Amino acid sequence: MFFDGLKFLFICIEVLLIFNLLIVVHELGHFLAARWRGLVVEKFAIWFGKPIWSKTIGGVEYRLGSIPAGGFVAIPQLAPMEALEGESENGRDKLPPVKPLDKIIVAAAGPLFSFGLAFAMACIVWVVGKPQSEFDTTVVGYVKDGGPAAVAGLRPGDQIIAVDGKPVKHFLSGTDSVKWRIVRSEGETIPFTVLREGQEIAIDSKWSKPETSSWRRPALREVQIGPRIMPGVGFVVKGSLAEKSGFKAGDLVTDINGVPVFNLSEMGPIIDANRGKEVVFGVERGGEDLKLNMKLPDATPDAAPVNFGIEWGRSVLVHPSPLEQVKDAATSIFRMVGALLSPASDVKAAHFSGPVGIMRLYYQIFESENGWRIALAFSVLINVNLALMNLLPFPVLDGGHITLAIIEAIRRKPISIRVLEVVQTACAMLLIGFMLYLTFYDVGDIVASKAPVAEQTK
Repeated sequence: MFFDGLKFLFICIEVLLIFNLLIVVHELGHFLAARWRGLVVEKFAIWFGKPIWSKTIGGVEYRLGSIPAGGFVAIPQLAPMEALEGESENGRDKLPPVKPLDKIIVAAAGPLFSFGLAFAMACIVWVVGKPQSEFDTTVVGYVKDGGPAAVAGLRPGDQIIAVDGKPVKHFLSGTDSVKWRIVRSEGETIPFTVLREGQEIAIDSKWSKPETSSWRRPALREVQIGPRIMPGVGFVVKGSLAEKSGFKAGDLVTDINGVPVFNLSEMGPIIDANRGKEVVFGVERGGEDLKLNMKLPDATPDAAPVNFGIEWGRSVLVHPSPLEQVKDAATSIFRMVGALLSPASDVKAAHFSGPVGIMRLYYQIFESENGWRIALAFSVLINVNLALMNLLPFPVLDGGHITLAIIEAIRRKPISIRVLEVVQTACAMLLIGFMLYLTFYDVGDIVASKAPVAEQTK
């Protein structure tokens, strides 16, 4: 128990350090650019809310806020930001005016530093590698009986080439995956192009969306298929049924009670037929054949599958180039925003994660084997996301500052302070409201992860 507590504390520290690093580097860009261009800097804050720590050095107040939702550098000559940063200590009307070009440089420096950190982390990932599924293909391994895909004619063994007219490279991860293309589809049916016995076949499948509780994120489209996954163990949860039975990361299940299994989906019927009984798993580990005994739990009224505490799918290290990683991250973000803005899309704002959700995901990543490698690769995506989202021409964001500076340059005179205050305050309130909205669903995900399966859906 003591060591579990230490591990939990250590992972929490890792999460806080890497999450704060992303914020610090972004805000450091604004800070250094403001100093370079001669603007007054009042505060350098990580997180918002009432300070839990602060110290003034060289006329700048450095602080750590109590609300884990980003950070800011208070530069009163850039734009009125009292709603987020507090009242200006120097008096805005007493400060000298700033050229639009200087405002653009200071505003753009944050996203530029985030891109720089993303590229630096991508270089590290390029050298050390990142884990990827050993069998990362688009081959179907599971089709639920009676589900939309089964009714349409999809079968295990089909290799999916395209979904909704778009080519796919992966099954689950990324925006060029089968899962994403299903979610992103907008028609009454979803066209699939599959390769079956050397022949290309076109199949149109209907879709379904499971009902979820009101406090959960809205469900997304699914056709109830799964990838072909070799029954290799990628990660074993501490204290789980699998760990108690002796499973370890890297194991490959070869048979159950002497019945050979070649795909993860083949395990389900065997497990269901032996609920409440002891079964023997044949396991290959480092070239050695082992037998592991496991007492399976009894069947539940809702027919929930057995939770072994195993993350299935062994992984190998891949070494994508830095440019490839940054490009993939940017492409994913553009596709997510495109889905959000499409009226016919099922992807809504509720499907994005806020700071709480991102930190929770970092925690889950650090818990896994090779977690630090996965965290680095994930941080490339987060940094590119931070840079691009901040460049949106929305007041309060960096892109909004740039847009206002361009308008000021075209008008050849500053925008009315009163107008700026109203616009900035209104948009700041919207931003805070949006963060609270995302946090509601982030907390809902945490609650749902600890609730019994039967309580997670209606």
